[in-house]
Amino acid sequence: MNNLFADVGYVSINKYGELTCGDHVEVISHDDESKVIVLADGLGSGVKANILSTLTAKIISTMMYNGLTVEDCVSTIAATLPICKVRNVAYSTFTIVHIIGNREAEIIQYDNPHVILLRNGKNFEYSKIIEVIDNKKIYKSKIILNDGDSFILLSDGAIHAGVGLTLNFGWQRDDIIDFMETIYDNDFTAKTLSTMLINECYSLYGGEPGDDATVCTIKIRQRKPVNLMIGPPADRNDVTKMMSLFFAKEGKHIVCGGTTSTLAAEFLDKPLDTGIPLYVDPDVPPTAKIEGVDLVTEGVITINKVLEYAKDYLQDNEKYTDWSYKKDGASLIARFLFEEATDINFYVGRAVNPAHQNPDLPIGFSIKMRLVDELSVCLEKMGKKIKVSYF
Repeated sequence: MNNLFADVGYVSINKYGELTCGDHVEVISHDDESKVIVLADGLGSGVKANILSTLTAKIISTMMYNGLTVEDCVSTIAATLPICKVRNVAYSTFTIVHIIGNREAEIIQYDNPHVILLRNGKNFEYSKIIEVIDNKKIYKSKIILNDGDSFILLSDGAIHAGVGLTLNFGWQRDDIIDFMETIYDNDFTAKTLSTMLINECYSLYGGEPGDDATVCTIKIRQRKPVNLMIGPPADRNDVTKMMSLFFAKEGKHIVCGGTTSTLAAEFLDKPLDTGIPLYVDPDVPPTAKIEGVDLVTEGVITINKVLEYAKDYLQDNEKYTDWSYKKDGASLIARFLFEEATDINFYVGRAVNPAHQNPDLPIGFSIKMRLVDELSVCLEKMGKKIKVSYF
């Protein structure tokens, strides 16, 4: 087992006037070290293309996950999906990246723009072999992974951006490489890189995309644990146990909640420094400081804001510009969890806060449990490894 992690993030834009996207990305994890990622681009646009791409991506990812060959995948898709009467073809184009043991990437490409590999922030030309399967030209590659490698998968809507509008022949693959090399930062997550590229495509289309466009980035990075504690334990006799386990964990430590922060300060025998309250964001309570703790914040209001950001992150990531630079507690937690962490350990105290039982407040019973549960689900969808411990 190595210490690498495959971070996957993707974003799509629909063809102007269409309610559904004709592209589909499917991600299946074998275990903690292996993933199958498929980007499929259905023929045409709208509902029909969406069905074609979804079926293609799900069939391929499931078959690859179960160890079947590419030949089996292509034959199955051809036999399963309906034939397009206009083009006389049965399925969408596709790109497959199989991450094996976080050591090797197997890339299989059919008729999509070829995967871009950035290594140390610069384009890296990898070798390809051609196989003909059912009269289809398939490109196959195997690449040994390096820390920081970023694989960028594209549907053809990305390279068509701006055609006939801002550009004569669209945004060519080489132009996309130049753009990504220019904006690349090693601290950017896969989702951030995909978002920045798809936003540029949207701009080149003048806000009215002429085709569905999808960008899926796979970034290879070192594992980084982050630990978050919220709420005191139900039994006060468990305080020392909870604190000992929390602070013994490797990685960054975030403490949320007033009572929890006080208990953490007492355990560490350090002062809780609230300073002069500074409301960076009027909707988020101010942070505090404890020596030995990376971040100290308020509890449920702050975590609720983080959950809001997490749900948006999984969709269009439109609020990235809100949390990516601000200094309030919710934004800082979002950066820790979304951008830095690969493994997240939650320590959740079950003690009931009487203040949260006020029916006039927009929060209900067991609010911590619901928030942590929902946030955990969102983070798992981001590809994070989650462990929740209750006290």
